[in-house]
This record gives sequence, structure tokens and C-alpha cells, in this order.
Amino acid sequence: MACQDPVRRSLLLTALAAGAYLAAKPAVAEEDEPGSNERPQKGDFLVHSEGEHAGEIIKLGDLELGGPPVHAWPKDPKSSVIRKGSRLNEIVVLRLDPGELDEESRSRSANGVVAYSLICTHAGCPVSEWVKASESDRNVLKCPCHNSEFNPRESAQVVFGPAPRRLAALPLAIADDSLTVAAGFIGKVGGQPGG
Repeated sequence: MACQDPVRRSLLLTALAAGAYLAAKPAVAEEDEPGSNERPQKGDFLVHSEGEHAGEIIKLGDLELGGPPVHAWPKDPKSSVIRKGSRLNEIVVLRLDPGELDEESRSRSANGVVAYSLICTHAGCPVSEWVKASESDRNVLKCPCHNSEFNPRESAQVVFGPAPRRLAALPLAIADDSLTVAAGFIGKVGGQPGG
């Protein structure tokens, strides 16, 4: 039954709009926290960015040897701010056999755990798949947008597709069984303008 009184209808719509605004406000305020847009810093913890454990610190035991990868955000240990104010901060974390890593990857890993930017270097899409490589029988990180593939064992070098360069690497350390950032990103995060 439609409301026939224009004043009552206007008040009702205003109340609904105010309720929707207030419901959405905390989510916006959380992303606006000071430090949430800052790039990963040395000493930051890594926390799950999705799923039932979102926001929880990633422990070494949370990562299955050989994959699948886990998506993560850096978290400031002092302020507890999760640095999720920029999508450029999202990271893909993967536990591999240290003997499979090239020297460069091994030097940035923590007991075989490697971390790379989740943002593809081609067009900036998320690198969201863990699949058999197009040209080998080993799993690789893949961006489904334009099929670029990256080998996490060799510093996330491009092994297939149009991506012009490897994914930015994030050096890691382990503190009390928790993954932490050892240094800022190595390499440019994200894709080139226009692809």
C-alpha cells in the first residue's frame, strides 16, 4: 500500500537515507584511519585480507607448503592500523620449498615464504589465480584479466603473457611464528597506465 501523504513520505525517505548513511559511515571511517594508505613498513605484521580469518595475523602454520597463496594486508604493530586504504598494499603470500627458490627470492623469503604485490604489472588487475603454468607443469601466479603468469620461485618473473615486468617483491621475516615485513616493496607496484 503506497503512502499517500507527501510530507510523511518525504520524512520516511529522509529517515531511510540517514540510516543508510550512518550504516555506511564506519566502513569509510576505518579506511580513513591515519596510516591506512601508507605502503608496508619494516616491522609490519601481515594479516589475512579475506575469508573467515580476515584481519588475523598470518602465522607460518597458516600457509600450506606449495600453495595455495594467501592474500594479505600489512598491519602497523604500534597503532594496529591495517594498511588497506590502498589496493596497492594488498599482497599475495606463498610458502614454497626454499630449495626451489632462486638466490634472489630466497634472500627475501622467510623459511621459503615469499610475498609479492597482488597487483599485476600489465593493467593493474589482481593476480588471483594459482594454476599450472602454460609452458611448464609447475604452478604459477596468474592474472586472469590478460593471462599474465608470474613464477614466484624466480622473483615473480613474467613467464607468459603481456605483463612488462615482474611483480614487486616484499621481503619478509618471522617474529614469534608471525610473518612480518623486513623492508618495503622492491620494484614498482601496479600496472602501466593504459596497459
